[in-house]
Amino acid sequence: MTKMEPRLSLITLGVADLDRAIRFYREGLGLPQRESPPSIAFFETRGTWLSLYARKSLAEDAQLANTGEGWGGFSIAHNVRTEEEVQPLIDRAVESGGTLVKPAQRADWGGWSGYFLDPDGFLWEVAHNPYFWIE
Repeated sequence: MTKMEPRLSLITLGVADLDRAIRFYREGLGLPQRESPPSIAFFETRGTWLSLYARKSLAEDAQLANTGEGWGGFSIAHNVRTEEEVQPLIDRAVESGGTLVKPAQRADWGGWSGYFLDPDGFLWEVAHNPYFWIE
């Protein structure tokens, strides 16, 4: 019986405006973009790639309705090495077209975190977790 290996290799976000989303992640947040066909964009991160794909195309590929309503019930987390790195990264996201959801603050679990939405409404947490090791 084949089982799933404990590895996450690609997160694909279905976006409304691919060019805007590419600018936000490449120029706004500074993620390194990989070469790809014009209909999709790949950004390499440590261990996982971030993919941007037109929401309509992603819905068609997955054979789902493209309703685009409401929050998807998940967040994408980016952990940083120190508390002092959290708010400046959130500020950079907001200055690049994101929306501030929650400013950086002490978390009840002992770390420091805040949230922003990217231009398509995907929720990102930026956190320093003293119990989560980052290489």
